[in-house]
Amino acid sequence: MDRREFLQATAAGLALSAAGGYGADSAGSKPKRVALIGCGWYGKSALFRLLQIAPVQVVSLCDVDKKILAEATEMVAARQASKKTPRTYGDYREMLKQEELDIVQVSTPDHWHALPAIAAMKAGADVYVEKPISVDVIEGQAMVAAARKYKRVVQVDTQRRSTPHVIEARDKIVREGKLGKIGLVEMCSYWHMRARGNPPDTDPPEHLDYEMWTGPAPMRPYNSLVHPGRWRAFMEYSNGILGDMGIHMFDMVRWMLDLGWPKRIGSAGGIFVDPGSRANISDTQTVTFEYDDVTVVWQHRTWGHPADEDYAWGATLYGDKGTLKMSVFQYDFVPYGKGEKIHKDVTYELEEYPEDKTEKRLEKHCAPALRRHWQNFLAATATRDRPVADIEEGHISSASCILGNMAMKLGRTLTWDPESGRVVGDEEANRLLRRPYRRPWVHPDPETV
Repeated sequence: MDRREFLQATAAGLALSAAGGYGADSAGSKPKRVALIGCGWYGKSALFRLLQIAPVQVVSLCDVDKKILAEATEMVAARQASKKTPRTYGDYREMLKQEELDIVQVSTPDHWHALPAIAAMKAGADVYVEKPISVDVIEGQAMVAAARKYKRVVQVDTQRRSTPHVIEARDKIVREGKLGKIGLVEMCSYWHMRARGNPPDTDPPEHLDYEMWTGPAPMRPYNSLVHPGRWRAFMEYSNGILGDMGIHMFDMVRWMLDLGWPKRIGSAGGIFVDPGSRANISDTQTVTFEYDDVTVVWQHRTWGHPADEDYAWGATLYGDKGTLKMSVFQYDFVPYGKGEKIHKDVTYELEEYPEDKTEKRLEKHCAPALRRHWQNFLAATATRDRPVADIEEGHISSASCILGNMAMKLGRTLTWDPESGRVVGDEEANRLLRRPYRRPWVHPDPETV
């Protein structure tokens, strides 16, 4: 056994013992059977972290793009211990009909999260789903209802809850009272992530089933800005920058401060600087999430300089005893008055997992968090407890961001009632809680899921 094999085996053994052998079934005799729906960049990145820490077997892959599917099949066969080639599918419904699966990972574009995740739960699988969990509020309600009805463990990939330096900041700064009374949180993304340009519409490439890719979303002419990867620039398929980047920071803040649903959500913004792009998501937006004794504010700009180069995507917690700045790369605590400043950088594990150094497009700073997020999920599948990023927590964070976009669209603050799952006294807003589905796809209903 060489050093690389030893490190991988040791890591897998530690992970298994931590959760009582969670990579295998209840008898501990065979690995869990895993499937991936959506084999693009982040789907593979997350799946490969699972293969690093648990003896699972990836038995099937599903994607509507034959080119992406073929590449993923080759890579998975090379990465998993058995070296077996997964079976491939172009339709998740056929895969769920043919396969007996323990875990289904849903890493599709956002408009395709709800239906495959619910179908996988019905088929008896536990689910690991990307954020945001849905593109409308009622989709999210249906996903929570399905998880409870079918008694499935569902982890949302809001992996800040499993990021080592973020956990340390929560435990040693926030929970130990170093910030004192926190009255304001400011979150932001000033990264220039919005697609630019206005290329012409074309026929879709032959290797892409564009009809299936579009699914329940409105059918629009194929454009190279949309696939692969830049669909996030279009509200037909996503929740914009707020639903892509904002949910990470908002979910992190809620988790660190034990916050549930905001009482009121207000927002303003639009396309102010780059109207020439075909992208239809906002390039400028401010959202205010109101709680009883703290206000949480999100702001993004896809243009100009960030307010703080070191925290161009992050969150700042303001307390009467100090300030805490958080990002995926680091945190900084600065006390008010005398006291010791504290700085901590992200934890990398490049020596323990040397493939992290060379893996194409891997966000190396996220890899340790993804491994711990999978460990937490797999432990929950063994105990049948709720994981750290349970589907209900993912729904609160996702839906709050969706409500922020709704508030911007309507031009007014929305008051949310979590008991009824509706906006108080605003039927126009309530009609927006459920997006129209393109036929023949049927919108999931929390009452009948």
